[in-house]
Amino acid sequence: MSVLLLFLNSVGFIVPVLLAVALLTLIERKVLGYMQLRKGPNIVGPYGLLQPIADGFKLLIKETLKPSNASPYLFYSSPALFLFLAILLWSIIPVGQSTLNFNLSLVLILGLSSLSVYSLLGSGWSSNSNYSFLGGVWAVAQTISYEISLGLILLSVVIYSGGFNISLISNSQEDCWLGICCFPLFSIWFISTLAETNRAPFDLTEGESEIVSGYNVEYAGGPFALFFIAEYANIIFMNLFSVLLFLGGSSPVSLVFPINILSLILKTAGLVVLFLWVRASYPRFRYDQLMYLTWKKYLPLSLSLLILFSFLLSLNNGLPVGLLG
Repeated sequence: MSVLLLFLNSVGFIVPVLLAVALLTLIERKVLGYMQLRKGPNIVGPYGLLQPIADGFKLLIKETLKPSNASPYLFYSSPALFLFLAILLWSIIPVGQSTLNFNLSLVLILGLSSLSVYSLLGSGWSSNSNYSFLGGVWAVAQTISYEISLGLILLSVVIYSGGFNISLISNSQEDCWLGICCFPLFSIWFISTLAETNRAPFDLTEGESEIVSGYNVEYAGGPFALFFIAEYANIIFMNLFSVLLFLGGSSPVSLVFPINILSLILKTAGLVVLFLWVRASYPRFRYDQLMYLTWKKYLPLSLSLLILFSFLLSLNNGLPVGLLG
């Protein structure tokens, strides 16, 4: 019985994640449509609500094509690895009864998120196509570059809260959210998550005007659907992660459990809509501008904020900055 409960707890979060991905694709097309003075999906089902199901069914029944000179094992395993890492990250988030919950959960999330570059580079290299390989290299360089700033920001958050446990970080913000107390830190984090998830205006790896469709240009049908699902699952995950780190998680804390979850969902949905708003408002960056932003702007600023938090930690006699009076 305990094994069955463990199994259900391990796979029970996958269905809500997949439903959230389907809903996000519909919301994105609707938001972009209305911001561009058009309807968006409105044919399949009432108000286009069944459009994500139709799109998913279409992708899964399409023929899976593989270039004749591609490496078959790496070509098919890369999208599966990308989706597996995206689902594995969701198991660590301390929402409800998380599958994995331990003191160094923040370190594990940072390590697992960095592993996605292997699937991106593998998919670009295994296709044996110049466009795919160039897109894969761009994706790896972009991800690694922005992970440096994200790591420094996470160190500042750890100094503020006093631990690497995500639940501890959320609970340390009951009096004041870190996103309000240190808004520059939150703004750097939010823009870096746009680049980390390859979203506009940082979608250089899939910029159709520059590089066709980047690392997944040779993928179709099921493997492309795996990439698509994993990418949107990562978007929702990064926004939920941002809420836990900077917006107090489920605070204001209530004794009623559904109210806590509702607070978490509303804040996450707000950040997701902000992602869509940015996509509809800003043009795509050039690649040199993308690298200039992280190496010349965000890296020195995040390092300066880390030094500031370390100085405040020394003033507080080693106690977390969140407890500084």
